[in-house]
Amino acid sequence: MTGQLLAAVVPAPSIQYRDLSPMLIVFGVAVAGVLVEAFLPRAWRYSLHLLLGLAGLAVAFGAVIGLAGTRTTAMAGAVAIDDVTLFLQGTILVVAALSLPLIAERGIAPRLARVRRDGPGAWSRAAAGGAAVIDPFTAQAAAVPGSTDEVAAERAGFATTEVFPLALFAVAGLLLFPAANDLLTMFVALEVLSLPLYLLCGLARRQRLQSQEAALKYFLLGAFSSAFFLYGMALLYGYAGTVRFDGIADAVARDSNSKTLAVLGLAMLAVGLLFKIGAVPFQAWVPDVYQGAPTPITGFMAAATKIAAVGALLRVLQIAVPGIRDDWRPIVAAVAIATMAVGAVMAVTQTDVKRMLAYSSVAHAGFILTALAGISTGGTGYSRPASAVLFYLAAYGISTVGAFAVVTLVRDRAGAEATALQAWAGLGRRSPWPATIFALFLLSFAGIPLTSGFVGKFAVFSAASAGGASALVIVGVICSAIAAFFYIRVIVLMFFTDAPADAPVVVTPPISTAVVVVTAAATLLLGITPQPLLDLADKAAVFVR
Repeated sequence: MTGQLLAAVVPAPSIQYRDLSPMLIVFGVAVAGVLVEAFLPRAWRYSLHLLLGLAGLAVAFGAVIGLAGTRTTAMAGAVAIDDVTLFLQGTILVVAALSLPLIAERGIAPRLARVRRDGPGAWSRAAAGGAAVIDPFTAQAAAVPGSTDEVAAERAGFATTEVFPLALFAVAGLLLFPAANDLLTMFVALEVLSLPLYLLCGLARRQRLQSQEAALKYFLLGAFSSAFFLYGMALLYGYAGTVRFDGIADAVARDSNSKTLAVLGLAMLAVGLLFKIGAVPFQAWVPDVYQGAPTPITGFMAAATKIAAVGALLRVLQIAVPGIRDDWRPIVAAVAIATMAVGAVMAVTQTDVKRMLAYSSVAHAGFILTALAGISTGGTGYSRPASAVLFYLAAYGISTVGAFAVVTLVRDRAGAEATALQAWAGLGRRSPWPATIFALFLLSFAGIPLTSGFVGKFAVFSAASAGGASALVIVGVICSAIAAFFYIRVIVLMFFTDAPADAPVVVTPPISTAVVVVTAAATLLLGITPQPLLDLADKAAVFVR
């Protein structure tokens, strides 16, 4: 009787399966991966996980293409399906499809197996059975680092295949994050994408303690940022009486008095979003986590998480709080300036490739925020800053995955990744093609013409200038010049410096090499002929309430 009464008062929402199909497909494949882990023999899991993952991402991308032009809401208005959502979801799926092969890379580096280690008569452990194994993940995640259980798992050739469903759950959360049309759905998406990443960051095969430290640091700081997000959500709900973005916007428009509560709520909400973007002053986790996490996870996280978080912030600013634009624009501008400056200056001092790319990621977050600070039009319809941000995210995401893919190819004599900058000295003379491709990615990050990075920076700086944020553009150009210094410094180190005595070896596993080639080609293509993607971003910069 009670159930019938509730059904009469609160009707069950209809589920628009077609509109939600990209997210549902990835969620379904992730659940299927859990079942594979639970019921299939260990020997079958790897191949089936890889097949399921790639097929699921491909089908989900096809679903995104099939939804092109859709402008509606689903799940009682909780999820917005519009051109911005579909563009961001398509970009996330492309980045995930490039990252999954890196996560799946397994095998033994044949060149390393023939190299003697330092010390008399000590062969590389690859020849003895495993230290030169190309596997970014620990053989047994539950084992204490360095314990006999971990050593036994490595000798038995165990593979941590649970990383595949974890990665797919993260992708599913990333797809929902920029599509969320209310604060409650956005928080659920935030947790769905974050929890698998916390686990994946602690599963590195080598430097296990550093990896676990990175995971713990990411988890603790992420929990604090989620608490701020919830506090901001509570304040906005208290102000507007709803968590729906359009309801919050209407409440702001009706209020002719002080909007202090709305501003405070937005500020608390922005902490959670800026944390995921890696913007100052919430960037402290970025270098440590990027360095400690398995490199394929670092590349995936650096690209996909930033895409989803920026998309979520863009929707909040454009749809929920356009009525207090004069209050949040100066704050976004200040955060953009601080983020660009800190990222560029701190990158100059780094001696580790992954930490350098981490601070580069921080600087790029600032470049993206310059376009958001230039938003000066209404919350719906065509928006030039939105289109500039969409193009930048696509170009940056592809180049980032490629750069970290190159990092996985450079290894020391024991098979571990050689991430110290000095180890890369002379790499261009010994292995010209990997070094040349890495130089291409660095030049793209620096914004050099004929690369996708140049077009992306030109787009966001143009959007900021058109929105009246010319001072931000000047700061951005200066920070770009500082960033160019440390990018070119690495190029000089690779091509014009003598190699050390224990120079690392460049391995060429087929899957990772293919990812490097594809991302390099895309970076060059988007720099030479960017117009098709620019036009697509222009058409996609339309929101639905």
